[in-house]
Amino acid sequence: MFGEPQTAEKTSPRRQLVQLIKDEHPGEAGIVYCLSRKSTEQFADYLCEQGIDAMAYHAGLPQDERSARQARFLREDGVVIVATIAFGMGIDKPDVRFVAHVDLPKSVEGYYQETGRAGRDGLPATAWMVYGLGDVVAQRRLISQSEGSPQHRQNLSRHLDSMLALCESLSCRRQQILQYFGEDSSPCGNCDTCLHPPQAWDATVPVQMLLSTIIRLERERGQHFGTGQIIDVLRGKNNPRSEESDHGSLSVWGIGADLSEAQWRSVFRQTTARGWTVPVGEYGVFMVDASADPVLRGEVRVELAKPKRQSRTSSASSGGVRKFHLTEDQEEIFNRLRIWRRTTAANAGVPAYVVFPDTALMHIAIAQPQSSAALRKVSGVGDKKLEAYGAEVLEIVAGADVG
Repeated sequence: MFGEPQTAEKTSPRRQLVQLIKDEHPGEAGIVYCLSRKSTEQFADYLCEQGIDAMAYHAGLPQDERSARQARFLREDGVVIVATIAFGMGIDKPDVRFVAHVDLPKSVEGYYQETGRAGRDGLPATAWMVYGLGDVVAQRRLISQSEGSPQHRQNLSRHLDSMLALCESLSCRRQQILQYFGEDSSPCGNCDTCLHPPQAWDATVPVQMLLSTIIRLERERGQHFGTGQIIDVLRGKNNPRSEESDHGSLSVWGIGADLSEAQWRSVFRQTTARGWTVPVGEYGVFMVDASADPVLRGEVRVELAKPKRQSRTSSASSGGVRKFHLTEDQEEIFNRLRIWRRTTAANAGVPAYVVFPDTALMHIAIAQPQSSAALRKVSGVGDKKLEAYGAEVLEIVAGADVG
C-alpha cells in the first residue's frame, strides 16, 4: 500500500519531523530520507535528543554497522531509520507506518519507490515531505554542475520539473502520481490536497511584479540577487544593500508592499518551480527565464496556491493507532499486545511481525476473543500461531500481565 502523500512548506524541518512522529506515529516504525550523509547523522541525533529511537544509515558507515542497523530496524518495533537512498532496496518490513522526505527527491520515480516502502501490511501509512525554495535552488545547481551530455542534464531537469509539479499540485497528489505512470484514477480522498484542498488565487499581477523587479535590478543596476533582497525591494524594505545601490529610486521599489514576506516567498517558490525564475551561479541569485515572457506580456493568467497554515495536514489528530479506528479500550489492548510481541520476538531473535503483524493484533484488539476457539476465528491467527501464542494472547486480552 502506497503511503498517502502529504507535503508541507519547509520552515524548520527537524521540528516539523518531530511533530509528525510524536503527533501521528508515536512508537511506530518509519524511514526518513535525506540527500546527504551528514544530514542523516544530524537528523538522527536530533530525533534521539527528542526521545525518538532513531539511527542513521548511509554508505559511509562500515558494512558491519550498516548490517546491524538494518537488522535492528527489521527486527524491532518503533525504530526510525534516517537514511540516504542507499537504504531500502530489498527491505520488506510490512509495518513501516511513515516515510518522510526532508529533502526534495530528484524524481517522481524515486519518490514513488521510496514511499512505497510504507504500509505494506495494508494498514494506513503516511508519505510526508517538506520542501522549499532552497531545495529547488540546490537541485537546479546540482543539475547545472552535473557531468555528462546536455541531453543528460535535460533529462535530469525534466525529472525535477515533474517532481516540482507534484509538490505544487492543486489537485489529488496520488492521482497525479498515477497519471505520471500512465494510470487513470479518481481522487484518493486521503492525501493532503484531497483532505484540505489548497486555495488558489489569481497571482498574475504579483508574478509580473516579481519578474519585473528581477529584470529592473539587472538592467538598471547590473545586479542579480537572491530571494531576500528581491523581496525587500518588492516590499520597499530598506537595508544596507538597498541604500548602497539606491534601490529606492527604482520604479519597482515597494510595488508589492501589500503582500507579506511569507506570501512573496510562496510566489517566488512557485514561479521557480515553473521555471520562470531561475537560480544561477554558486550564490543562488536569480534571473528571469525566457519562458516567462507570455506572463510578462499578460497573455496568460497565473493561478497559484495560497500558502498553507503551518499545521499538520493529516486527518489524524492523535496517536498512530487511532488512525485504525480503534476505541480507547481496543487501543489499550493493541498497545499491550505490541509490548508483549516486542519481548516475545526479541527472545526468539525474529522480527516482531513474524510473531504477529500489526493487522492481526488490530483484529485481535477489535474482536477481544475470550476463548481459543474465538481467537482462531480472528484474521491472521492460524493453528500454529494459536498453539504458540494463544494462551498468552488471551491473558493479555483479558487484562493480565504476561512476561
